[in-house]
Amino acid sequence: MDQKNLSEAAPAQLDRVLAFFSRADAKASVLLAVDTGMLAVLVSRLPPSSAFDCWLLILLAPLFLIGGSLWHLHKAAFPSLEGGRDSLIYFREIGKRTESKFVNEFTSQSEQDYLKDILSQVWRNSQILKEKFDHISAAFNWMALAIVPWAGSLVLLAIHYSARTVKVP
Repeated sequence: MDQKNLSEAAPAQLDRVLAFFSRADAKASVLLAVDTGMLAVLVSRLPPSSAFDCWLLILLAPLFLIGGSLWHLHKAAFPSLEGGRDSLIYFREIGKRTESKFVNEFTSQSEQDYLKDILSQVWRNSQILKEKFDHISAAFNWMALAIVPWAGSLVLLAIHYSARTVKVP
């Protein structure tokens, strides 16, 4: 690929990679809604603390699994942003400079340096994106594993506590 085509392709590639971040965040938002909904339903079905029995420890299974999903969602939302040292494209590195220093450095860089900086950002953002999608996939798996124990816990809560409130004459 010649220099002109490379200079056009590199920014387009960076834009393409950056466009995937919103897709990852959308998936994470859906998983967060499902996880919090599952937790809300489970907690709303809990009996008063005075009625707790040892068998309620079975609720730890869905709580643990939903917690694992939430942990991975947290990791997806806040991936490691290290890297991009001395970049004139990466926001964290730009933010370390004064405005005038950034403008001077950016306008005085060579086309080759600019191209290398863009391609470095393509690579680093791809790493960050991979980490996000890996955590989202893990969060989905933890949430999926939680469904059966969660549903079972709801059934057990309904059976156990509805039976305790029925008074037989």
